[in-house]
Amino acid sequence: MRRAVFIIVSVIVSALLLWLALRNVPLQDIGNSLSQANIFWVFMGFATMSLGLVTRAIRWQGLLDGKIRLVPAFHILNIGFLLNNLPLRAGEFARMLLATREKVPFATAATSVVFERLIDTLMVVIAVVIAISRAPNANPTIINTTTFFAIAGVIAFVVMVIFAQRPQLGHQTVQLAQRLIPPLKRLPLENLMDHVLNGLKPLTHWRSGAHAVIWTLISWAVSWSTVYCVARALGIEATGIDMWLFAALALTLASFSIAIPVTVAALGPFQLAVIAAGQAVGLAGTPELDALALAMGFLFHGVNIFGYIVWGTIALLSMGVSLSEIVSRQSVGEPGPTTPASS
Repeated sequence: MRRAVFIIVSVIVSALLLWLALRNVPLQDIGNSLSQANIFWVFMGFATMSLGLVTRAIRWQGLLDGKIRLVPAFHILNIGFLLNNLPLRAGEFARMLLATREKVPFATAATSVVFERLIDTLMVVIAVVIAISRAPNANPTIINTTTFFAIAGVIAFVVMVIFAQRPQLGHQTVQLAQRLIPPLKRLPLENLMDHVLNGLKPLTHWRSGAHAVIWTLISWAVSWSTVYCVARALGIEATGIDMWLFAALALTLASFSIAIPVTVAALGPFQLAVIAAGQAVGLAGTPELDALALAMGFLFHGVNIFGYIVWGTIALLSMGVSLSEIVSRQSVGEPGPTTPASS
């Protein structure tokens, strides 16, 4: 019952946000922009998007300390991305589950996924602040607010890395906070602290930390190139805007939009994020520019979804698993047959 309710709510939220994105722009204008897209640049966008999946698989393999070969890591990652675009968002659990088929302990896989989310979030926060500060039409209040949160985020990340090196210090800090604010005792803060600290453990070792940081930077640079290619496909360079700045803003804001849990494949918030990026760099103000920004949102989103479907389907066939098998195991919280969750 809860699954059905979640799916219905996701459809409603996506429909509402998509309506907000489309309400002032005729569909015909968007269709005209998409129909004139340069196929070569669309293909280049798909190629760089695919390369980005490879670089993320290399990063994940390193976080697992080579316990899994690159090809299985690539397939498992692609299944995760495919499932994350369904309403139930089973992708991360699928990665942990499928990793156990490769003799990786479930807890180890879970720790690697937590780390990926943490370092990717930090990367997005820093990138969005740099991009917004350079945008000609950005509101100064927005710049100051995002800068504040970015600095706070970096400080919090550094503190958590220190806690990962000295877990006892982290637990003492939580206990102090609970003494000062008694209602916090009702929350499982120490368990949450353990999960986060386990996720940050790779950064406490220089080799795994360097691997993670380098391949994170490479992965985001490749994704940045994907947005640039899609923008070139629509001829956005002819508008005179800063293409690389637009690509950076579209990528980072779209990444934030994907975090909204109750949508269908981020449809709606993704388009609104690209529109906001366009407005910040001057890709707005006329019906033609508004239609072009929306076409960019749909094409960039479409290239990603198409890539996830193609590579995710290939991965499912290669590994001999089905979506129903993974989703059914998620519903009962089953970690997989090879290794217990407590490993």
